Amino acid sequence: MNFIKRIFGLEKRDGWSALEAIMLAGAQTSAGIAVSPETALRSPVVLASVRILSEAVGQLPLHLYRRGADGAKERAKDHPLYHLVHDLPNPWTTSAEWRESMMAAVLLHGEAFAHVGRGRGQVIEIVQAKPRTITTDQDAFTGEPVFKATAGDGRTREIPREELFRVRLTGPHPIHPLSLTHEARDAIGLSLAMDGYAGRLFAKGARPSGTISVEDKLDQAAVDRMRESIRLANAGGESGGTMVLENGAKFSALQFSSVDLQFLELRRHQIAEIARVFRIPLHLLQELERATHNNAESMGQQFLSLVVLPWLTRWTQALARDLLNPGRTAGIFL
Repeated sequence: MNFIKRIFGLEKRDGWSALEAIMLAGAQTSAGIAVSPETALRSPVVLASVRILSEAVGQLPLHLYRRGADGAKERAKDHPLYHLVHDLPNPWTTSAEWRESMMAAVLLHGEAFAHVGRGRGQVIEIVQAKPRTITTDQDAFTGEPVFKATAGDGRTREIPREELFRVRLTGPHPIHPLSLTHEARDAIGLSLAMDGYAGRLFAKGARPSGTISVEDKLDQAAVDRMRESIRLANAGGESGGTMVLENGAKFSALQFSSVDLQFLELRRHQIAEIARVFRIPLHLLQELERATHNNAESMGQQFLSLVVLPWLTRWTQALARDLLNPGRTAGIFL
């Protein structure tokens, strides 16, 4: 693997394989920051967007229904699957936790898998699989998806479709999902770069709050004393302290420049850019500069009908496809 690291110029860190390093290099952005599904969560906008959508799906009740003879429906509480989807998919995970975690994985990776345990033809347990442990390929003859699971020791095995529950965000490929964090990695990387720049700026007190002028030339000892006084008064947690000036030095405060204002505007633009990818209204991300009561209410309604509802449709149809047995669950639906 040494030649691979030389080609890509990679530095291997503790616990990283060469393959993981190559994948990270492939996620490098124009801003010079590598963006992966995990590092994307360092962006407050991505983190908030993922939480908003995953919690919106997780907080809604999930019921199993039975169709009556006259077309009426009632909750099928006596069905074994009802308890799993409504209460506990497995003994250590609640339904809300499971759906929120699965939804977060879909938003970050483009798809999420869960192992489906069956007994006597009935689903008895649903356990979420770790991201990236299950890969999808397409059968060259039938076009059907082929799933393979990778164990911790590197061994792989093919998994039948009946043993998996899968939710994905569809893209141009009929089998592979659309990863939002991968497609929007440049926008996310720029947002992370600006956050890092702002953090370094304030940590070191790099932005001058004003200028100091003197009438006469200072010797090196006076310059050093004044520099230390400025550092102690403005660096890091000491920002806002009192400077001690000498030799008639005068301090003149600086106002925000057009460059400063442009930087703030660019940060607001990146919030909108990332929100556009996840289709999150800006007022839900606490970006209220242009929000009014009327447009916030309207955008909230559009968020439910145009963003949340499509996700609920994906979930409902995926649950019916992977968990309901047509031969044994006639008249049962979600």
